[in-house]
Amino acid sequence: MVLTVGISRIHFPVTTLGPGRRLGIWFQGCSLRCEGCISVDTWATAKTLIPIEQLMMKLSSYLPLIDGITISGGEPFDQFEALLAIVVQLRERTKVDILVYTGYAVEDITDQLQQIKPYIDVLISDPFQRQSSQTLRLRGSDNQRLHCFTSQAVEKFAYYQQAVTTEDKVLDVMFDAEGVVWFAGIPRRDDFVKLHNLLKQQGHQIKVTADKTKY
Repeated sequence: MVLTVGISRIHFPVTTLGPGRRLGIWFQGCSLRCEGCISVDTWATAKTLIPIEQLMMKLSSYLPLIDGITISGGEPFDQFEALLAIVVQLRERTKVDILVYTGYAVEDITDQLQQIKPYIDVLISDPFQRQSSQTLRLRGSDNQRLHCFTSQAVEKFAYYQQAVTTEDKVLDVMFDAEGVVWFAGIPRRDDFVKLHNLLKQQGHQIKVTADKTKY
């Protein structure tokens, strides 16, 4: 049986979700659907599933160029068998750090965590909570925890254990082949509302994607 995965996007370089120029992999499909999530376009189950072998061929072309890998979503742990297969193969092919986001608390994924820990460096866990404060780097709400599993992670992610500053108020902005604009990074609360209102005031027509799958 061929193992498959639902993927929303792959992008390089991503500079706002960990140190260096990173390969970003966004899973498609999320059962958690946190209130206030900015990635609602990744909630729906993927309409097309990709064989892991095919995905790895695409990812491998980026590996000589990257400083790290960030896997987000969607909810990667909702497709755990595929997630594990991907990080195992990535670890075989590269020594760069691998960061995985999950909306699950580590206490709720103990079995999966034991399986995946040997292959990843960093896990950011726990659901986004709109009512929580937002002062920590790489996190949309302060209840989210950053776990370092390797010495490489402790060194490279020490910076991200600190509170945000004005230098952190950046996002990656990407334009895909269809002219859709999308963002990577951790926006401040209501940044997108402000951007929406600003563009609208300038006469731009804005259509926001939601529950849309794309690969």
